[in-house]
Amino acid sequence: MRYSVLDWMTDEPFERYLRTVGESGAFRSINAGRHWMVYELLRLTDAVPGDTAECGVYLAASSYLICSFIARSALPKDHHLFDSFEGLSAPAPQDGTSHWQANDLQVDFGEAARRLSKFQNAHFYKGWIPDRFNEVADRRFSFLHIDVDLYEPTRDSIAFFYPRMNVGGVIICDDYGFATCPGATKAIDEYLRDKPEKMMTLSDGGGFLIKGIPTSDLYRLA
Repeated sequence: MRYSVLDWMTDEPFERYLRTVGESGAFRSINAGRHWMVYELLRLTDAVPGDTAECGVYLAASSYLICSFIARSALPKDHHLFDSFEGLSAPAPQDGTSHWQANDLQVDFGEAARRLSKFQNAHFYKGWIPDRFNEVADRRFSFLHIDVDLYEPTRDSIAFFYPRMNVGGVIICDDYGFATCPGATKAIDEYLRDKPEKMMTLSDGGGFLIKGIPTSDLYRLA
């Protein structure tokens, strides 16, 4: 689906990462671009103090990128991972009825934990969102990756972490702008309605914002 003339597509360290997380080969064209954007957006937060977090861990492919980044950061940072590892919760009416069902995307906790076992600053909070958020209520954050597909956990995730993001911190919502995840997009847009930042849609799916950087609403093309 892409012209293979982009430098990142032949970046050998990134290709090794894709092999490590099992997303080379046939899966490369589906997820590689989205992982590359996580990798690039992390760079914006190098000088931003605060921990990192992921809501919706699955097999920890994105968290591997985050942990690799903060392992070489000059600022001390811990990474906090929230997931039930029992799959999705029951969809709400805002999620539609044609795509997701309860317990979709269930994975083995042990496999995700093993993937991050070499990182000493990775902390798992196994449970339904937002049940364990209170355990990091006193922390500040520089980077947040939300990937929970559904309206309610997306709403709960951004509502908890947005006020705890330091200026310059980055929030990514992996599911933003997908027709299969209308509830996630709705939850983000509703929460940001009275905020200066708005979610910027990425061409490979998902979106991001930078805390403290005002963003215009969508405008009509001439």
